[in-house]
Formats: sequence, structure tokens, C-alpha cells
Amino acid sequence: MKKLVILGGGTAGTMLANKLIKTAPGGELSITVIDQDNVHYYQPGFLFIPFGIYTKNMVLKPRRDFIPSEVNFITAVVEVIEPDNNRLVLQDGTKIPYDFLVIGTGSRIAPEEVEGLEGPGWKKNIFDFYTPDGAVDLANFLRYWDGGRLVLNIAEMPIKCPVAPLEFIFLADWWFTENRIRDRVDITLATPLDGAFTKPVASKYLGEIVEKKNIKIIPNFNVQSVDGEKNIINPYEGDSLEYDLLVSVPTNTGAKVIERSGFGDELSFIPTNKHTLLSEVKDNIFVVGDATNLPSSKAGAVAHFQVEILVQNIIRRMDERELLPDFDGHANCFIESGFGKGILIDFNYNTEPLPGKFPMPGLGPFSLLEETKMNHWGKMTFRWVYWNLLMRGAEIPLEPQMIMAGKILS
Repeated sequence: MKKLVILGGGTAGTMLANKLIKTAPGGELSITVIDQDNVHYYQPGFLFIPFGIYTKNMVLKPRRDFIPSEVNFITAVVEVIEPDNNRLVLQDGTKIPYDFLVIGTGSRIAPEEVEGLEGPGWKKNIFDFYTPDGAVDLANFLRYWDGGRLVLNIAEMPIKCPVAPLEFIFLADWWFTENRIRDRVDITLATPLDGAFTKPVASKYLGEIVEKKNIKIIPNFNVQSVDGEKNIINPYEGDSLEYDLLVSVPTNTGAKVIERSGFGDELSFIPTNKHTLLSEVKDNIFVVGDATNLPSSKAGAVAHFQVEILVQNIIRRMDERELLPDFDGHANCFIESGFGKGILIDFNYNTEPLPGKFPMPGLGPFSLLEETKMNHWGKMTFRWVYWNLLMRGAEIPLEPQMIMAGKILS
């Protein structure tokens, strides 16, 4: 019996364990999942906590609830991965051998990468919403804030869920309007990108919505340091930016175990084949989800599409067959735009987000690259889909590859 270890029990790792246990030939594969704790977070929900839409308890459940009983689940910190020895070494010295390894360790924020970001202002008037505690602290701050200059700054790309900063400023515009202080709040997005988003067509469309909401974008803003005493963000070039409230999207990096193991890139993301998901570290190590260095979005939908292909490739590797180069970078994202509306985009490595209908061509019910109420409800019902279908390995009638049916070519 072959031993497969999945390092990381988050979105990608949990989906993979559920899919493999149903698909792998009976009796031929032993699966172990390792994570440092037993808490599984619905990370898209962090966005809603600052505005009182969700609470922290609404976005967490025990990991074990979603990992099949046939799968061995170990709660431990992995100190190092030893590819040459085909094993993991836990912090207590225990050695876990494997025949195949899937690394799904995700990404984390690293505010220490920006000088001063963790200085005197942190949790006084500098917050993040990429962690559950950060989102809760920001909610407590906003509850009593009476206005001023809100700056959302993206330190550098890539980041987890590239549309989340846009969603935050859209929801902030709605929330301040609902609380009748929008006229006392100046909202600014300072981004290292040259526009609102990474893809030019969507960037133009989303940028127009940002302007309509009286939100300012400062493009090509590359932060060098933060002065928490003076409430100033300093870029490498250009003018400094003053704030009364700084919402930071710090540098995103891979897991510390990747850095300790010595095979990540400069941000500790793992070099990965962009179509097969096989690592460039060794031919029995695959990578899934945010842990890769792929030029695709670090988002749950992407992990779902990757898992569909990875299940096949793991079995093919077990059978010494050629891997399928089938992952095309497919991503789709609901973008909450406030006031009960949302936007949906669907794209891949080579194709821009396009208008049209999704998932049924011509019928929808969701509209692409258009702000609608139905898209809002798609976003809000996704939490149920996540807990009850995706995390349990249910079959979702969506192709892992992007399809052009239903899209309008301009």
C-alpha cells in the first residue's frame, strides 16, 4: 500500500482528501493529513466580520468534521520536509515517511516584511482583515470610529484572493453610508498594481465602479515603510500618504516550514508546474492551492479546480502514467460590491474576464462582469456550499477548465 501525506488541512487539502478517498483504488492508498491545529476557517468570511455581517464563530469549524474517518489526521507542527528521504519531521522529532506528498500549506500574512507595519500603530489604527483576529479587531474599531481618511494599502502581489481589497472598500462605502457617516470618510486604495485589478479588462470595469463610489485609487504605490506615530505611509517613490485608519494587506508569503525546508522561492511559495501541479522539487511531490508559485489567483475556487485535476494526476503517478497537463489557471470570483449587489468574473491564465452568463450559457443565473443582485446572493450562499458540499468532496457540476460557452467576445 502506498502512503500519501497531505500537508495542510485547509480548503485544498480537505477537498483533496475527500476526493481521493472516493476515487483511489481500494486498498492501494493510505492517506494522512497533517495540520498544526484542528480549526478550519472559511476564509472568504473574514471580509464580512469588520462590518458585522459575520462573527468569528460563523467562519470556523473543527477540521476533523470534514476529514473522512478513513483518513489519518495528525495535529502537529512539521519542522522540516526532507524530499531526499521522502519524509516529514515533526517538531517533536517524529518522522513521517511517504511515497507521495501533497503540499497544501497555503499562505500567510507577513507584516514584518514592511518596516514599521507592526510598530506602535498596529491594532491602534492599523489593522488587517486577512486573519480572524485582525478582522475582529477592525470590527471593534469601526464600531466607534466617526470618520476620517481610510487607506487600504496592498503591500505587494501576489495576495490571497486578489479581489478582496476591492470588496473591502466597496463594503466600507456601503457600511459608512448605512451608518450616515459616508460624507465624513475619505476612502483610498493604494495599490502596487497599475489599476483596480490584475486583468486589464476587469481592471477597467472595476475601476469605473470605484470612481462612481467616490473612492480614490493610487496606482503603482509600492510601500517602503509605515510611520505609526505620524500616521504616514511612505512609498519607495512619490508622495507619502497620510491616514487616520490604515487597513493593510501585508506581504503574503508561504508557510514557514517551506522556508525551513529550503525549496521555496523568495516568498516561500513552491515552484510548481503550472499545468500538472507537480512540484519542481521532486517527482513525487505535488503542490495545491495557495502554496504554489503559479500565476493564478490564490483563491478557494482555484483550489477546487486544481483538486479535480490533481486527483487524476496522483492516481496516474501511482500507476506510472504520464501526468495530465490540464490545469489552465481557471478562476472565478464573486465580488461583493455593496448595497445588495455583486459582480462575478471568470478567467484563466490566457483569457480575460468576459461578459456573459454563468454557469449555464445564455441562462445564468449569474451574470459575468456585471453588477447584479443575483451575484450578491451567489456570494452570500457560498458559505453554505463551502461547508456542506465543497469541503465534503461533493461533485459540483463545474468543469475545472474554463469554458467559453455563454461568454460574449468583444
